[in-house]
Amino acid sequence: MSSLFLMITITDRRSTDGFLQLYKSHGVTVSMRTVGSGTAVQETLSTLGLEKTEKAVLLAVVTAESWQKIQKDLRREMQIDVPGTGIAFIVPLSSIGGKRALMFLTEHQPLTWKEESTLKDTRYELLLVVANQGYTGSIMDAARTAGAGGGTVIHAKGTGMEGAAAFLGVELVNEKELVLIVSRTSQKNTIMKAIMEGANPKAGAIVFSLPVTDTAGLRLMEEDEAQPEAAL
Repeated sequence: MSSLFLMITITDRRSTDGFLQLYKSHGVTVSMRTVGSGTAVQETLSTLGLEKTEKAVLLAVVTAESWQKIQKDLRREMQIDVPGTGIAFIVPLSSIGGKRALMFLTEHQPLTWKEESTLKDTRYELLLVVANQGYTGSIMDAARTAGAGGGTVIHAKGTGMEGAAAFLGVELVNEKELVLIVSRTSQKNTIMKAIMEGANPKAGAIVFSLPVTDTAGLRLMEEDEAQPEAAL
């Protein structure tokens, strides 16, 4: 799944529509939109080319081919290299839950499969579940049946969701919830399957995963993982 990425854009809220229009011109019509404010010190903000104002955070799934073209236009049309404009970066996806979700997320984008990345060997995965607002309980109940622990919920606005019914069999509304769940890599597929099959269908849940290359604060999970070895 190394040819798919989560593209994260952080910019001033006033520039949001311009970025969305640019992404749509490249066939990227499915994205999550939320707001945030930076907690970094001024020196860090200056290094990133950001000012200390309210920010828009945009999340979208892109193919490798799309990113190459978008990256050029971000510099040429959005002038993203100019301080204060914003930043954009991509994180490799290790899997997406189901063929229909994959088709929906990449409907207007070219997709060329590549060999699996070595990131697949990571010990942990970050599962991201995009769902209609109000169904977090159903999603977490399904995830826990497969051994998941807790999750973190982010409220956001969805864009480009009009064609979801044709692929997912359910309408996706603008008010969205993004559920983040950290799991062991060995449990990832089971948890994703449990969410896809066990969550309320009205949630319209789309689930995908990101490789976690390093962690902090997961000591209890690591100790629990080491117990069978200690008993030998």
